[in-house]
Amino acid sequence: MSLEQELFQRSGSQCELCGSKEDLQVFEVPDSPANTENDILICGNCKEQIEDPEKVEANHWRCLNDSMWSTVPAVQVMAWRMLNRLRGEGWPQDLLDMMYMDEELLAWAKAGQTSTESSGGVVHKDSNGVTIESGDTVVLIKDLNVKGSSLVAKRGTAVRRVSLVHDNPEQIEGKVEGQQIVILTKFVKKV
Repeated sequence: MSLEQELFQRSGSQCELCGSKEDLQVFEVPDSPANTENDILICGNCKEQIEDPEKVEANHWRCLNDSMWSTVPAVQVMAWRMLNRLRGEGWPQDLLDMMYMDEELLAWAKAGQTSTESSGGVVHKDSNGVTIESGDTVVLIKDLNVKGSSLVAKRGTAVRRVSLVHDNPEQIEGKVEGQQIVILTKFVKKV
């Protein structure tokens, strides 16, 4: 049986990421460790968005809510990588928090991220110059008036699971007293 036939049988003739049954093709997950099954069956739409970050449609990837639970390691790795790429959207961070991967699998997933993510991009730094990443917890270092609201975010308030504003290194987003707000990085320190 050929590799393609095995993948069609394993996947039930559908994309292993989004479930589409059209334009299916074999995709080799990059940066895989030796002796690891690293091929998955995906649709053309998923492949195009994986290979070209400019074409990523965040809502298409809500399908990862299901595929991240796959028993196929290569599918888990691709789900983790796409969720990590989209973590600034908010909802992917929740899925990443639920996802469990053993150390070897997580190392494989991260190996692919460093090659795609480190090629430029905006770096967010707190008031002390420490890099803030999506999902981190920060503490406010001064009282902040929230525009458009009567809320005053008090100094010392912890903001958990922040998301990054991808086009502005001076802004992050997080919830304070149940309200989603934009916070300037110069007014926070990473915990």
